[in-house]
Amino acid sequence: MDDNARYQVLRNDEDQYSLWPADLEVPEGWRPVGKEGTKDECSAYVDEVWTDMRPRSLRERMANVAS
Repeated sequence: MDDNARYQVLRNDEDQYSLWPADLEVPEGWRPVGKEGTKDECSAYVDEVWTDMRPRSLRERMANVAS
């Protein structure tokens, strides 16, 4: 990753996050969340919002087992 490049934050259907170069087409299965900036800015955003690293499908299964 280039510290001087612009990045955007992406999220997939499992609520997993990734940084992606802002000037590249978003890969299939991912969508932008609206945050763009430096690598550090985007990483800080991901650290703030991605507090549960488990994939969404696992969280849902665990919630169903607990109920």
